[in-house]
Amino acid sequence: MHRRQLIRRVATGLAVVAGARLAGPSLAHAAPGTGSADLPTPSIPLDRLLRIVSLSHVNDPATTPIFPGDPEFVLETAATVAEDGYYLQNVEEGEHTGSHWGAPAHFQEGGLTADQLVPEDLFLPAVKIDIREKAAADADYAVTVADLQGWESAHGSIPPGAAVILWTGWESRWGTDAYVNADADGVTHQPGFSEAAAQWLIDTGKLATRGALGTDTFGPDLGNDETYPVSVKLYDQRRISLENLTNLEALPTTGAYILVGGPINRAGSGSPATIFGLIPRLP
Repeated sequence: MHRRQLIRRVATGLAVVAGARLAGPSLAHAAPGTGSADLPTPSIPLDRLLRIVSLSHVNDPATTPIFPGDPEFVLETAATVAEDGYYLQNVEEGEHTGSHWGAPAHFQEGGLTADQLVPEDLFLPAVKIDIREKAAADADYAVTVADLQGWESAHGSIPPGAAVILWTGWESRWGTDAYVNADADGVTHQPGFSEAAAQWLIDTGKLATRGALGTDTFGPDLGNDETYPVSVKLYDQRRISLENLTNLEALPTTGAYILVGGPINRAGSGSPATIFGLIPRLP
C-alpha cells in the first residue's frame, strides 16, 4: 500500500469515527435525508488497517540514561488524590531526555524549531537496518555507504523522505551502565551512521527536504565523536532525529510508518516523545 493510499484510508476512517462520536448514539436511527444520518459507515475498521506499536521507553529517573552533560531528570509527586483530590507529577528534564526527537534547531543556528514544523514532518515512511551483529562485535561501528547499498539490494530502495532507523541492539542495555558504555576516560562508545553514509542518504534524496535518522542509542552519531558530524548534516531543512528508541523488533524492515508525538515547546530543540510505528495490515 502506498503512503498516500494509507493516509487517505486512515483519514477517511478517522473522519467517520469522529463524525459518529459527535452525532451520538441516535445517529444510526436518524431518518434518511436529514444530513447527519448520511455519514458513511467505515468499510474497514481502523484496527484492521493498522497495527500500532510503541517505540518509546517509559521515562523513569531510576532507569533512563542521561546523555553526559544533559540536565538531571526529576519526576516527583506534586499532588495526591488523598490530600488534594487529584494526582499530579512534576517533571523536570531536558528536551532530549529518554526517547525523543530532535528538530533542526538542535544543531543548526537559525534552523526550524519544534513549533515551526508541521505534522507532515513527524509522519514518515520507515525502513529498519539491522546492524546488531556488527554493533555487538564493535561498539564503535559506523554504518557505511556499502551497508546502505547492500540493504537496498536486499530490500529495495529507501523511499524519499524516509525515517532510516538503525537497530543496533542497544535498547537491551537500557537502564544499565552498558547503555552509556563509557570507557575509563569517560568516553561513550555507541554505534551510529558514518558521515559518508549520512551524506549519501542526503545526496540520493533518501533524506531530501524531509526525513529522519533514528536509532536505539543516544543519537545517529558515533558515541565517541563529540563533533557530531552526522547530526550537523542531518539537521537541515525539515529533517529530524529519533533517539533512544525501543521495541524495534516489532518494526518491520520495510512498509511501516513512523508517527512522532510529544509536547511542542515554544522555540523547542525537540521533545521527549511517544513515537509510534504504524504497520499497515495488507490484504
